Amino acid sequence: MSLKSIPEKMKAVVLTKPTTAKDVVLTKIDVPKVQPGWVLVKVKAFGLNHSEQILRLHEIEADYIQKPIIPGIECIGEIADPSDTHFTVGQKVVALMGGMGRSFNGSYAEYALLPAHHVFAIESKLTWKEIAAVPETYFTAWGSLFECLDLQKEDTLLVRGATCALGYAAIQIAKSIGCKVIATTHREEKLSLIEDADLAIVDDGDLRGKIEPVTKVLELVGPKSLRNSLLLVKKHGIVCHTGVLGNVFALNNFDPIKAIPNGVYLTGFHSNFPTQEIMMDIFAFFESYGVSPKIGTSYTFDNITQAMMDMDHHKVNGKIVVEM
Repeated sequence: MSLKSIPEKMKAVVLTKPTTAKDVVLTKIDVPKVQPGWVLVKVKAFGLNHSEQILRLHEIEADYIQKPIIPGIECIGEIADPSDTHFTVGQKVVALMGGMGRSFNGSYAEYALLPAHHVFAIESKLTWKEIAAVPETYFTAWGSLFECLDLQKEDTLLVRGATCALGYAAIQIAKSIGCKVIATTHREEKLSLIEDADLAIVDDGDLRGKIEPVTKVLELVGPKSLRNSLLLVKKHGIVCHTGVLGNVFALNNFDPIKAIPNGVYLTGFHSNFPTQEIMMDIFAFFESYGVSPKIGTSYTFDNITQAMMDMDHHKVNGKIVVEM
């Protein structure tokens, strides 16, 4: 790849207002020009995320969202123009967070102009499609499990709200290092999707008396079930609040003294701070354990409207990947 091969125009999803999936279209816009401290990435693929759905349907009206905006909080690809950074043309990279798709244009495009501090070089034998399932999902799972929960092989981990891309990734990582895993879903017909766990159960909102106390909880349902999750761990156990699948975004009238049992710890993972070291550790995990990232379904970029419709209607079990 050379700088001369960069076209003047590209296809992208551009949003200006709340937009349903069926109304998403691809438009032709200028390829962004590089600037100091930023790199131009030729996008090979990207994953879809729940937070992008929130942006598209509601959050785009917020004053802090740049408009018009190209959504997308993660991507994988090759460096098309490194500008003044340490990257080289053609280098394989992943990028995620740091304001992608909110403060500046994100990944739903053939090219993305991204700040170098949130772009990370990788070496991997995985395919582009497999790599696309990794950045945000596995970084969030990795950070939740190891940075926040300090997960050890002797732990029993409860993954609450496990039938999502992040849940599948967490189960895979925890089982790979030798943990016992209990996974939940609120729909009985989805139990087969979490059968990799040691125990898969239906979650009716109150799991007291239905499982033995665990040492660690990854809370993906969110504030809707967080109070209950705090009652499910042993003394000195940890609950990590990472997801908001329950569509309840805050705890009203939360009294930590009464709600958090003595000797139980509550933490949360915010995925806005990836590092080169962590991304290398994640890809080394796939190599060391001989496993591949979990993918639900992949779509071509020209079919991104269908991909988002299927996400909105919960037709895909697992990570949705869009390939160029």
